[in-house]
Amino acid sequence: MSETGRPARIDDAAESSGAPADFARARGFGSVVGVPINVEGRLWGVMMAISLTAEPLPPDTEDRLAGFTDLVATAIANTQARVELRGAAEEQAALRRVATLVARAAPPKEVFAAVAAEAGQLLSADFAVLGRYEPNGTALYVAAWTRTGRDFPAGIQVPPGGRNVHTLVFESGCPARIDDYAAVSSGPASVVGKEWGFRATVCMPINVDGQLWGALSVASMNDKPMPSDTEDRLAGFTELVATAIANAETQAALTASRARIVAAADTARRRIERDLHDGPQQRLVSLALRVRTVQLSVPLDADELIRQLDEVTDGLAAAVDELREVARGIHPAVLAEGGLRPALKALARRSAIPVRLDIQTGERHPEPVETAAYYAVSEALTNAAKHSGATVVDVHVATRDGRLHVGIRDDGRGGAAPCRGSGLVGLTDRVEALGGQLRLHSPPGAGTTIRLTLPLTQQAPSEHTD
Repeated sequence: MSETGRPARIDDAAESSGAPADFARARGFGSVVGVPINVEGRLWGVMMAISLTAEPLPPDTEDRLAGFTDLVATAIANTQARVELRGAAEEQAALRRVATLVARAAPPKEVFAAVAAEAGQLLSADFAVLGRYEPNGTALYVAAWTRTGRDFPAGIQVPPGGRNVHTLVFESGCPARIDDYAAVSSGPASVVGKEWGFRATVCMPINVDGQLWGALSVASMNDKPMPSDTEDRLAGFTELVATAIANAETQAALTASRARIVAAADTARRRIERDLHDGPQQRLVSLALRVRTVQLSVPLDADELIRQLDEVTDGLAAAVDELREVARGIHPAVLAEGGLRPALKALARRSAIPVRLDIQTGERHPEPVETAAYYAVSEALTNAAKHSGATVVDVHVATRDGRLHVGIRDDGRGGAAPCRGSGLVGLTDRVEALGGQLRLHSPPGAGTTIRLTLPLTQQAPSEHTD
């Protein structure tokens, strides 16, 4: 029956041959009838009726067994369906957990670690490794998971060459598998795999924007090949990795673009401040001096002319003061020369509302950081004076964990919102362009609090996303 897939009968086991016949005779089998069990069109097994006497089994034995085999096949199919359904649910749950990380723009390293762990556990592998390719084909392992409890360290770099899944994927851009790693694989990556006990492995490429970025591989320590559907099941994870990388690169490009815009705006402010100082401001000062000179030549009895010249002189002096204030607001010289502490003290002195300063940092910080913090405090004080009805503003500045922390709180009426033209939208753009965060808390009747954090190490966006 094993060869035909149809019912079979042997009325005298003594006349049969082969290993099963030897087994039957040794146990005194006389007559045997076998009926196939087919599950979803495939031969799954056999149900047999056996007699220990010399008389053949009844002629309707095959038909009567067939009813049982149908029930067995149905039970097996249902069980397999439940197993497959449970496996599909587990796979979807694993993909959903990774997709959630991608959707909330989690750092790539967090996504990579989750992908390695979820893929390894879902596929019952012993290892899962996620690597990024360098231009020369070197695989840099950025995340790994092991079932063995032994840590597989990220950061290993493996040159290309030989026959191993990482080299095969790099050269072809297609999935690769090796079912007998110990006997078939070779090259630097093979040395690493054999050291860790790889016996069978499957590797899937990760493509970002049509270009090969890296690969996700799983490996086992037993002699059996990885399941035939491993490539298909890994594909969902590699697509999520590609999405996470593309999102991170887009965000990095956006941040870099915003940083360039902020830097260009600051440069323009400095140029305007310098032009005002060197041009109109100096011209007004010179005119005031000339008027004073003219006053010295006016007869003492020309009271009306003297009064008018005094008015002109006072007006010129006021215009110089106003222009100086404008220039100071565009780019305060005290910030560039003395740093954040004296600049914030100057803001507090000019504030229409009393300001309590708590500045716990005296060192200089990167210019973009100091500028962002200064304008945040300046904007908050201006808003408080115009809109809040506050009686005091507290400003706290400190450095912690490699970041500058600034808090501004007033005791006014609250209800502030960035969408109401408060200038907070521009401040948020400036802060986020530097890799920082700005948070506004302003419940009605409970004052307004602005908190921002700015990284003190300013780094250019990396060419690669780790």
